[in-house]
Amino acid sequence: MESTPQPSASQPTPWPLSAPEAPWRHEQAATLLRLDGPDSLRFLHGQSSQDLQLARPGQWRRSCCLSPTARVTALVEVLADAAGAWLVITAGDGDQVRQQLDRVLFPADQVCLGATEPVRLIEGWPAAEATRDVAQDQWQPLGVEGSGGFQLGPSLLVLRGDTALSSELAACSPLAPEAAEAWRIQRGQAAAPAELNGDTNPFELGLASRVSLSKGCYVGQETLARLVTYDGIKQQLRRWHWQGPADVAEQWLERLQPGQPLSTTDGERAGRITSLLRLNGTQPGRAAENGSGDAVLLIGLALVRRGALEESALLTGSGEEGSPRLLLSVPEGFSLPGD
Repeated sequence: MESTPQPSASQPTPWPLSAPEAPWRHEQAATLLRLDGPDSLRFLHGQSSQDLQLARPGQWRRSCCLSPTARVTALVEVLADAAGAWLVITAGDGDQVRQQLDRVLFPADQVCLGATEPVRLIEGWPAAEATRDVAQDQWQPLGVEGSGGFQLGPSLLVLRGDTALSSELAACSPLAPEAAEAWRIQRGQAAAPAELNGDTNPFELGLASRVSLSKGCYVGQETLARLVTYDGIKQQLRRWHWQGPADVAEQWLERLQPGQPLSTTDGERAGRITSLLRLNGTQPGRAAENGSGDAVLLIGLALVRRGALEESALLTGSGEEGSPRLLLSVPEGFSLPGD
């Protein structure tokens, strides 16, 4: 299988985002689901993309919930314990995930599904000093049997109910929504409904690290195996950015909204935009393009067709004269099978 196309050496450096100097934290809504019973991991193993039967109590695994045609329906973290597993749905509809699992649960399966529960997912930087040092692939409960939530690795917390932040995290500055979205785009994290909407598979979104191709039969496995065997990944997630005067940006904002088509400089169809964020200012040392007004930086994500992955820039629409050139780059953490 061909390797992921990388930006050329001459391609401009993507937008200059850097971590805030002060420690920060990011909080987002998630959903928690409990599975009890000796068959819990085996059941989840067959209903998600990761090899979960190898997980031991106290370990956690990143995985995807898939449709029978290998479309991603949710991103989940699986926390194994001696009595079953906790499922943290970090992207996607938690109630829909539960319904999806309940539909395929047989009476002979020794699994009991609990109710869904809203939780808070907290990420800190530098690594949050939550309660104790925890290895990257391990999790530990907060409170009695996880009554307060869980710590996943060194810097990720799942907090239940009104569980208070640790004093270290409480002292961290919360990321503003705009900053949080900028970091999501910078890292190429799929979000619902922009990139995660039931129409994309894990390899298109760069989520190969969440997929096991050797664990045997599971929902969507046949489709994913064919994609790898026959090199059939037809599109991939890419970052894009454009910078220039505010008045020029205003002229094109409508054409840069999610769902809008992209084309190559030769006018060939190249994909579609999935996310857009407007930031004030340009990259240091780079002049604004022709026009007037304050500088604006537009960033986003796009699903780019295979034939256009080697392009360093794409145009909006069908490439009309004057269309802004959107510069492309591979998101941080993007992975394909074999990477």
